[in-house]
Amino acid sequence: MMDGPRSDVGRWGGNPWQPPTTPSPEPEPEPDRRSRRGGRSFWARCCGCCSCRNETDADWGPEPHGDRGSGRGRGSSSGGRRPDSRGSDSRRPGSRASGVNAAGDGTIREGMLVVTGVDLLSSRSDQNRREHHTDEFEYDELILRRGQPFDMVLHLSRPYESSDHVALELLIGNSPEVGKGTHVIIPVGKGGSGGWKAQVTKASGQNLDLRVHTSPNAIIGKFQFTVRTRSEAGEFLLPFDPHNEIYILFNPWCPEDIVYVEHEDWRQEYVLNESGRIYYGTEAQIGERTWNYGQFDHGVLDACLYILDRRGMPYGGRGDPVSVSRVISAMVNSLDDNGVLIGNWSGDYSRGTNPSAWVGSVEILLSYLRTGYSVPYGQCWVFAGVTTTVLRCLGLATRTVTNFNSAHDTDTSLTMDIYFDENMKPLEHLNHDSVWNFHVWNDCWMKRPDLPSGFGGWQVVDATPQETSSGIFCCGPCSVESIKNGLVYMKYDTPFIFAEVNSDKVYWQRQDDGSFKIVYVEEKAIGTLIITKAIGSNMRDDVTHIYKHPEGSEAERKAVETAAAHGSKPNVYSTRDSAEDVAMQVEAQDAVMGQDLTVCVVLTNRSSSRRTVKLHLYLSVTFYTGVTGSVFKESKKEVVLAPGASDRVSMPVAYKEYRPHLVDQGSMLLNVSGHVKENGQVLAKQHTFRLRTPDLSLTLLGAAVVGQECEVQIVFKNPLPITLTNVVFRLEGSGLQRPKILNVGWLLSLTAKPVTRGG
Repeated sequence: MMDGPRSDVGRWGGNPWQPPTTPSPEPEPEPDRRSRRGGRSFWARCCGCCSCRNETDADWGPEPHGDRGSGRGRGSSSGGRRPDSRGSDSRRPGSRASGVNAAGDGTIREGMLVVTGVDLLSSRSDQNRREHHTDEFEYDELILRRGQPFDMVLHLSRPYESSDHVALELLIGNSPEVGKGTHVIIPVGKGGSGGWKAQVTKASGQNLDLRVHTSPNAIIGKFQFTVRTRSEAGEFLLPFDPHNEIYILFNPWCPEDIVYVEHEDWRQEYVLNESGRIYYGTEAQIGERTWNYGQFDHGVLDACLYILDRRGMPYGGRGDPVSVSRVISAMVNSLDDNGVLIGNWSGDYSRGTNPSAWVGSVEILLSYLRTGYSVPYGQCWVFAGVTTTVLRCLGLATRTVTNFNSAHDTDTSLTMDIYFDENMKPLEHLNHDSVWNFHVWNDCWMKRPDLPSGFGGWQVVDATPQETSSGIFCCGPCSVESIKNGLVYMKYDTPFIFAEVNSDKVYWQRQDDGSFKIVYVEEKAIGTLIITKAIGSNMRDDVTHIYKHPEGSEAERKAVETAAAHGSKPNVYSTRDSAEDVAMQVEAQDAVMGQDLTVCVVLTNRSSSRRTVKLHLYLSVTFYTGVTGSVFKESKKEVVLAPGASDRVSMPVAYKEYRPHLVDQGSMLLNVSGHVKENGQVLAKQHTFRLRTPDLSLTLLGAAVVGQECEVQIVFKNPLPITLTNVVFRLEGSGLQRPKILNVGWLLSLTAKPVTRGG
């Protein structure tokens, strides 16, 4: 990103709104490997169902900016700031006058049925909010889930008569149209279109009680609400009142909604739970961090809808969870579109927040809503945490998923290709594919009417910008069922995600003539463990089985072969050698940051003859994304194995040797290669292990009482033989504690016990 505003403003390029002219506060680091963007519009590249829309259509994107005091719509802007959240439109009923009659002159005639007030029963304690499972939202407006009825009361100037005609109207977007579902007209007492209808439940004096049924396919977003009446004395249109705005969300409780989730405990966990666990590290050394999703905090819902506006998503397409989730995957990262989070894997976070310091999504989303600027900085678990917040807030059942040993395929070969020289030393300049120690993405639940039957259920959505999809940085939604069976021709982005969880690791050795030959194929090195937080507890739930068949099974190998047949190297295994007399296994102790460690390689001769192995060990530090630093320690040894015998080769590593090479979220990468003298067998293996750091311990000191301060003790032990400086703790609690920074300053190599007060 340049010092000025980004030039790739996406759909905003043709809109009166423009990015702020004030330079962004920091340049935007980008991932190491990027694909070139295409020149077509977002919708032509991202979503075929919307690509046919005319780009000049007034329904696209936010409204032109104007005076904030005029009450313009959500998409208006002033100086790059987030627009006024009230969001009325001068072309809509609310700005016409105090009421209109058929003549349009605002005169109220005797005998007209005038709506003097509306009670939407919108408070958090009212039945509407409780029945729609929206009572946790810190909002006073009515928040509904589509496909479900709600009640309201109209206050009238006179008693309602059977000859009166009443129609409710909901409007969203710049130019609401009935055909696009952005202008909904609901005649009271008559069947509406698309599942909308309203019925009188009670007429008492000058009050009219109504039960309104919403469509299970309704557009999600914030609607303006008005009422139109017609009687013999004339027609009346209720002026728009910002207090009568209605939010409509997806509804996983509604069987007619394609996001329907059958199990109540799933809905409680994946829609309503505001906190969770995100896992990181390696398969053998799993770490976890608590994450505050905070989807019901005040302002978060507006931030989520603002994301759709900022992308310029057509209002008419916002009823489709496939399109909405795809837009969210594009917008949570800032590439292409000035989205929510700036990715940074450089290790230098001095101009923003270290990705490891975030403990929740609320501060990130509210900052984006408030300023319109992308927030620095994020990495995969931050992107995924924010995506979970946004999708749960909008009503999609969503979970945060961690894949260990996650492949990043850069050439659509559906294999992880690793190149070595003649001595089996890695050729890093050729190793464009990488294996992340862990990668975090999201599963969201929905039917897939755009795919053949059987591919609904969990869908992968990944907001971390790795490779482009149809020319933009987004990924998914991709059916997990299609991933499991290697059906990589299913949309969206199935080849890339399949490679992440079930590709083979292929080792290539340079020959004397400069060509490369496959010397080893490791079939169980990718997607070794896929986990998420369990339902109803903080335990881990292993979901590997829904992503892939058991490793080595006939079904799993068939899935790999099916996928590889559609890759760029369909004949990749044709030159594979089969001699595998010697087996190799790598062992690494449970290493702790700051301590010395030892790595071991165990060789086993499975033949009936003696075998001589020349073994090379190369140790380096790697980012969790699989990008490696230079080798800082190596060892070479020749081992003679008797028939059926095993031997152990050890390499000690002192803290002072690896300390200069440590990186944030980094791990140790051990490359092991060997050559069997008697039969020419080549051994190769990569083993990643992380250095553990102590967990934080939180203890509540005394009773926690609503509305009163309480004390919490935070315990952290510095494991290093040096003093830590500039120590900062970040605290956040859903609905309890707004994001807060606690500066400790420094920590000696002993236990620190800062105490904080919370509200």
